[in-house]
Amino acid sequence: MISRLRGKPVARRPDGLVLDVGGVGYLVQPTPSALRRASGAGEVVIETYLHVREDALQLFGFAEVEERELFELLLSVQGVGPKVALAIVSGSPPAELRRAIALEDTARFEAIPGIGRKTAQRVVLELKEKLGVAPSESGGAAPHLVARDALVELGYSVSEAERALAQVDSELPPEERVRLALRKAA
Repeated sequence: MISRLRGKPVARRPDGLVLDVGGVGYLVQPTPSALRRASGAGEVVIETYLHVREDALQLFGFAEVEERELFELLLSVQGVGPKVALAIVSGSPPAELRRAIALEDTARFEAIPGIGRKTAQRVVLELKEKLGVAPSESGGAAPHLVARDALVELGYSVSEAERALAQVDSELPPEERVRLALRKAA
């Protein structure tokens, strides 16, 4: 298993990043954060996951260990392959994805291309068990989802609503959070 590469980014291609490690060029399909880390760097360390198929070997790259670990957990969910898992991990930082799982926020996953309602429900159900999410971690689910859903009703996408709400105090009532998020966006 190739778990980490340290090398020089030598090319960006439509299908990934070429990382020169001791004279060998590895083609890595990176997350956006791994790509940002490699951009303009003389040398970079990329956490990797080698996906072995009957007809291909694919190397996926991550900026941090937490991204790779979440990717590996996603692969264990029925109906989630490496491309879908990479799309999920690429969409948000690992802490936000863990929070969405704790909040049983299937809409967050449904907003990702390639994921339908059933797959989103499986991701939340199976990963909540595997991550061992404590009830206290999901205690603020209802107010957050109320505020997020209100912004979605006003025309925001799920990810835009999440970003807007991240900029306001999470202890406020949902109505106040929505009002402040709208004010900051204006």
